[in-house]
Amino acid sequence: MTDPVDLTAALVRCPSVTPEAESALEVLSAVLSEAGFTCTRVDRNGTPNLFARWGEKGHPKSFGFNGHADVVPVGDVSDWSTPPFAAEIRDGHLWGRGAVDMKSGVAAFVAAAVDVVRQDPPDGALLITITGDEEGDATDGTVALLDWMADQGEAMSVCLVGEPTCPNEMGEMMKIGRRGSITAWFTARGVQGHAAYPHRAKNPVTAIAMLAARLSAAQLDNGTEHFDASTLVVTTIETGNPATNVIPAACRATVNIRFNDCHSGRSLTDWLQTEASAVAQETGVAIELQTRVSGECFLTPPGPLSDLVAKAVEAETGRRPELSTSGGTSDARFMKDYCPVVEFGLVGQTMHAVDERVPVDQIRKLKAIYSRMLAEYFH
Repeated sequence: MTDPVDLTAALVRCPSVTPEAESALEVLSAVLSEAGFTCTRVDRNGTPNLFARWGEKGHPKSFGFNGHADVVPVGDVSDWSTPPFAAEIRDGHLWGRGAVDMKSGVAAFVAAAVDVVRQDPPDGALLITITGDEEGDATDGTVALLDWMADQGEAMSVCLVGEPTCPNEMGEMMKIGRRGSITAWFTARGVQGHAAYPHRAKNPVTAIAMLAARLSAAQLDNGTEHFDASTLVVTTIETGNPATNVIPAACRATVNIRFNDCHSGRSLTDWLQTEASAVAQETGVAIELQTRVSGECFLTPPGPLSDLVAKAVEAETGRRPELSTSGGTSDARFMKDYCPVVEFGLVGQTMHAVDERVPVDQIRKLKAIYSRMLAEYFH
């Protein structure tokens, strides 16, 4: 039997801050290759990625796992009670950066997959995709893997992303979709002048403040059947102006919207432009808009895949997981264009935090859940 705790520790000892995940991928490739998986590095633009398959290429029953081996920076090392890449086990927890997000999840599904093909080889295929760019821009990670898979004729029938999904207790929540995310950058360009003579200037700060208030007051929607209401947050307003008696020539603001299936990136961009144009006309200050959509809203409707996962979770934990679309984005936003996808993983309370840690019994429980899922799927 493959011990997921030992594998998690080995991965945590790899200081794989985005995108430096080569060492972690080497650990995984060695474990998977020994079990008979065909492993291929799919690197792009300096981002390391790993694809592994056991079974027939293109098999109509191909179960896929997706995860990431990269982690966020540790911050001030002196704030940690244990070295962040030591993978120390104490007080029933494994400590270290990436222990929760998401090296335990990767270790659990790799261990489950390895044991399944060794002990009860399935009539089908198992595919595993691991990226080194989930915590970064995500432009050359899972996207690169999916592009390569399409070129090579590789395909998943269904996919499980092993991100942490449970707020407080193991087994309480799984994700069947995610809200979309769009970031907007506004630049207001006015006319610089003396603060004592505002009539001789056009104040871009006033225009940005008006626009920020207008956007913040808008009610985008009331939520839908599977999604909470969309949210809009003004995250920055800045001029770079050190003088108290000068009206600056420019002011900038950043807005982030997390949106449900009432909207798309395109429809929200159009709305933002309409609002900016209205403020520009009212103030006489030109306002430019740039946007970037990190991911569109998506939903995998409740059905065979969510039932499979929920049944396995309930059998191992005694809890029937809530079907949720809460939280931020994940690489499931890319997988959903290729096959049905859901997410299930650990309790995520300490992810990205100082002294990130995971109970070792949860790692073993997660492997048991994934193993049961595979057994049910292939039989």
